[in-house]
Amino acid sequence: CETCSKEEAKYRCPRCMKYSCSLLCVKKHKLALSCNGVRDKTAFISVNEFTDLNLLSDYRFLEDVGRTADAAARHCIVHSPATKRLLYCLRNKARGCNIELKTLPVGFTKRRENSTTFNSMEKKFYWHLKLVFPHCHAEYTLKGVPDDKTLADILKPYIDPVESDPVVCQRLKIYTASPQSDIRILMKIENRSRNSVRYNELDASRSLLDNLKGKVIIEYPTLFVVLKTLKTDMVVLGQDGSEPAENSDSESSSLSSVEEGEIRDSS
Repeated sequence: CETCSKEEAKYRCPRCMKYSCSLLCVKKHKLALSCNGVRDKTAFISVNEFTDLNLLSDYRFLEDVGRTADAAARHCIVHSPATKRLLYCLRNKARGCNIELKTLPVGFTKRRENSTTFNSMEKKFYWHLKLVFPHCHAEYTLKGVPDDKTLADILKPYIDPVESDPVVCQRLKIYTASPQSDIRILMKIENRSRNSVRYNELDASRSLLDNLKGKVIIEYPTLFVVLKTLKTDMVVLGQDGSEPAENSDSESSSLSSVEEGEIRDSS
């Protein structure tokens, strides 16, 4: 058992492939790794390991995608004038702030989750925001984040050793124990090919709005908080020696790759 290291393992998690000996250890490993125990249908499998069962699984997955897309197209909200006006307003206000906001069809996970609003009286966005801490396998969702709040203030309840919640602090102790100068905030550059994923580094001292200007946002921003001292496979544009940073806003490709990932996620 990879949780208690005492008993002989009886179960293997379909998601992360960890071995467990009992229901208690299964629950502990799910809590520690934020694992939902559901097999990842889109996980990479090499050609040498690909079997007839994998082919059948992919075929059934595509059938599920087709059913989900068909159900979304028939959804009454898709044809609601109020919904269309709201989305048009959000995209228009974002365009006025030099942000290209793209929305997905009903049925997509990010479309369902998104709670971003624009306050006309304050002339301010209140963003739905996702924070990802890859070194701890942790994710947090924030709602109603004002666009004039700095990224440093947004992260304080999570990585500040004094102001953060004790439970969160314990889970993210690798971040809270590190100096602030080691913290990097990255955001994925959208509309790139799937084999050329790149990230922009954001400025923690500036507001959320200032950091989003000139960027493409699919529904809502997702920020990745990483440490400089720990190696990651995230390539920051302009720092990989092959592409200059100023090309980040001009790089574009079709939205199909993003939509494909979202359809898989919604399935």
